[in-house]
Amino acid sequence: MADIKPGGWSHTMYTDRETQWICDQVRSLVQGKTNKIYQEYRAVLSRNQPVKGTNYLFQVRVGDRSYIHVQVYQALPCDGGYLELKGVLEGKPQDDPLEPISN
Repeated sequence: MADIKPGGWSHTMYTDRETQWICDQVRSLVQGKTNKIYQEYRAVLSRNQPVKGTNYLFQVRVGDRSYIHVQVYQALPCDGGYLELKGVLEGKPQDDPLEPISN
């Protein structure tokens, strides 16, 4: 994240334990928004954007050749570090680029 300017989005990268953990924390919110229960829910790719906190974009595999995009905001620790689901896009192909979700 050191090469990212405040407000700019990172390049797309493979997820790690930390980003998977963040994605897992909003799983129930994602399932509520999509009205689906996912047996598989694995973040594959991610991007982030440092702001007053951090915005995250995730490509999440939710089944055989089935993907969703999830956008999450994480507040700074001094502001409570809470996570907020900002958007979900269903039916995304595996090669679809991760772009910010507009509400």
